[in-house]
Amino acid sequence: MESVNIKELNERIQKESAFTDLLTLEMGKVIVGQKHLTDNLLIGLLSGGHILLEGVPGLAKTLAINTLAQAVDAKFSRIQFTPDLLPADVIGTLIYSQKKEAFEVHKGPVFANFILADEINRSPAKVQSALLEAMQEHQVTIGDETYKLPEPFLVMATQNPIEQEGTYPLPEAQVDRFMLKVVVSYPKKEEERLIIRMNNEQEFPKANPVVTPQEIMKAREVVKQVYMDEKIERYIVDLVYATRTPEDYQLKEIKDFISYGASPRASISLSLASKAYAFIKRRGYVIPEDVRAVAPEVLRHRIGLTYEAEAENVTSDQIVEKIINAVIVP
Repeated sequence: MESVNIKELNERIQKESAFTDLLTLEMGKVIVGQKHLTDNLLIGLLSGGHILLEGVPGLAKTLAINTLAQAVDAKFSRIQFTPDLLPADVIGTLIYSQKKEAFEVHKGPVFANFILADEINRSPAKVQSALLEAMQEHQVTIGDETYKLPEPFLVMATQNPIEQEGTYPLPEAQVDRFMLKVVVSYPKKEEERLIIRMNNEQEFPKANPVVTPQEIMKAREVVKQVYMDEKIERYIVDLVYATRTPEDYQLKEIKDFISYGASPRASISLSLASKAYAFIKRRGYVIPEDVRAVAPEVLRHRIGLTYEAEAENVTSDQIVEKIINAVIVP
């Protein structure tokens, strides 16, 4: 009976996920290479998770989310985080109207479907925390009133790994709110040649709307229906537990490098991201490879490193890789 259901589910998801190919194709018109980035943007979009992007300037981080907003026909907002930014500049404020002799709500740039929080670590904690309520609750409080944000709502924050003077590192609680942390690398030589050619054209290519926000919301419901076996659930829990008690998984050598492991939010994010990845791959069920594909992005920012790790130049990526290789695949 179950196998029949999975067969039906598989056929249904193959139909329902057809638009992901269109979205990828449309983004490919503007973004050269960076397939890893576009895949993770789609995972975030389909699973309702926010994305933290890390990379040096000029790697099309802003262009990627702007292109996605165009392809989804949604409202896009860019907030440049600077040291003098105030919470009101992000969420909005109450302005006194002399004509009406009353306070009126002036909504901030956070009232959009896609938010690009550019260089989020350049602003003080109070501005970062103003964005926190929006990310977690999908609502904003201005004065005494609470306002719902439009759906789908996706925050893509960028941070620059170089030039750390005058920055405000994101606190652990806020970093944990991001479902994925994607590290963007330089393009290949051939891709860079194409980028030069594209920018020298008379007109820079633009993405056309191929899907509506309503269709994205519907797809999110379908993503939740992707079948996940108990063995996969146990595998996800094992991966997360290996970050907390590595000695239980024959990983004694990394125990001294971890100050704290991933939270239960990591397990939730791993399961949702795996389902979204399976959906993108046009499958109605999750396989271990889906979990392994999204694990580095879900776990890398949720592992606290000790002074020993920093002294020995051990990165969270190296720890995640060891965990993925050590935990037994079902």
